[in-house]
Amino acid sequence: MLGITHLRHISLITPNLEEQAAFYEKIWGLDKTAQNENAVYFRGAGPENHILSLHSGEESRLHHIAFGMVDKHAVDRAAEILTSKGVPIIQEPGYLDEEGKGYGLRFADPENRCIELSAWVEMHTSIWKQKNVDPVKLNHVVMNTADLDMITDFYTSVLGFKVTDWSEHQMSFLRCNRKHHSIAFNQEGHASVNHIAYEVDTVDEVMRGIANVRKAGFKELWGPGRHGPGDNIFCYFKDPASFVMEYTCYLETIEDEQEWRARVWKRVPHLMDQWGIAGPPSKEARSSMGGKPDPGWANVKSLI
Repeated sequence: MLGITHLRHISLITPNLEEQAAFYEKIWGLDKTAQNENAVYFRGAGPENHILSLHSGEESRLHHIAFGMVDKHAVDRAAEILTSKGVPIIQEPGYLDEEGKGYGLRFADPENRCIELSAWVEMHTSIWKQKNVDPVKLNHVVMNTADLDMITDFYTSVLGFKVTDWSEHQMSFLRCNRKHHSIAFNQEGHASVNHIAYEVDTVDEVMRGIANVRKAGFKELWGPGRHGPGDNIFCYFKDPASFVMEYTCYLETIEDEQEWRARVWKRVPHLMDQWGIAGPPSKEARSSMGGKPDPGWANVKSLI
């Protein structure tokens, strides 16, 4: 197994960098930590160097997803394992030329998503200036897939993730630590970003976040509610580049790895939202989460 420890950050390509960056800094609650002509980096209240970066491009799509590893040796070992399994290495192990630096590599998964594995990334030690909503970290990302079984098998058998739960045969929830899921996949017919979840500490913060976004003229896409799989509280929104993002808290923790068995959840309204407030996602929400087909890293090599 590769030894992936946690989800670090997600990087997105956007056609309206300035507007989207302003949204995350002034409304969503993140702090801008660095900026250049083509990219903006944001941290949360936690120590992770950045949890989101936005990169200028012609259309909205994924740039890369980053996961943490223990140290340089784990990264080097991961490169050997990936190479032995025929996984395309985009960037060989080395010191990274991105905000936060660190040592890492990048590879392409079977649907051409660029995945980064990194260690020794600079962490924040400065005190966070508290707001009324303080996203702590990236809780999970959900990706759409053209082949749920294939991509689930790759992330479990090659990368070492474990299946925590299924939503019938529509979604797989995968974990790399004790949290219910760090990444999940949704059967859609094509690869794209489904949604990105930012963790806050309490349900009060989720509700204050809803108020902040409403005051800025945006309407919630789905929620608030409480999911069955993961047992987490949720509320979804769409940002200025049409990416779907979520405030979430109280995600389930796996207490006993030896005893855990993946469950299969029925896709019924009272399990999509245990509270019965939000109900199932609307046609608009499903369409937004479906996104547009993303051909992957091959067409954004100049940005990597």
